[in-house]
Amino acid sequence: MASFEEAGRYLRSGTKNLVNEVGREGKKQVWIIDESENENKVFLLATILQQKGDRFEVEMEDRTRRDVYIEDTEQMNPTKFDKSEDMAELTYLNEASVLHNLKQRYQSNLIYTYSGIFCVTINPYKLFPIYTDKVVQMYRGKKRCELPPHIYGITDQAYQQVLRSTLTKCERLAK
Repeated sequence: MASFEEAGRYLRSGTKNLVNEVGREGKKQVWIIDESENENKVFLLATILQQKGDRFEVEMEDRTRRDVYIEDTEQMNPTKFDKSEDMAELTYLNEASVLHNLKQRYQSNLIYTYSGIFCVTINPYKLFPIYTDKVVQMYRGKKRCELPPHIYGITDQAYQQVLRSTLTKCERLAK
């Protein structure tokens, strides 16, 4: 990553937030929908204290306790998936987990995230040094998995596919 120079910190996360990791590991946590929000769907983090039939007793981040139906919760990914570069790798691919991953990446100035074959971009409304000729050269001819998510990775893959397709057509015509 050293060859990315200044752009590197905007493309790949360094160390993870250890306080967050220590706080979440070993606990069974879920996402629940905040009932107080009428127009916007907001997911809240909750720790499962116990299961009572078809309900969980959960503790919210503010230490209040609630009973929620199991079917009204969404599973949370382990911390090893925090700031995941490709959301297709998430163990639990649900709305809350996708939004959480995108939020974490955005807050770390990581505006590009893959989701399978797609590249999701969240506009930071400021210019990052990730659109230089050096960065273009870094992505040229590389496989998607070799470098962090970036629009240049997607465009170079498309360009390489056009070249392969054109070469195949030319080879057929030459026969």
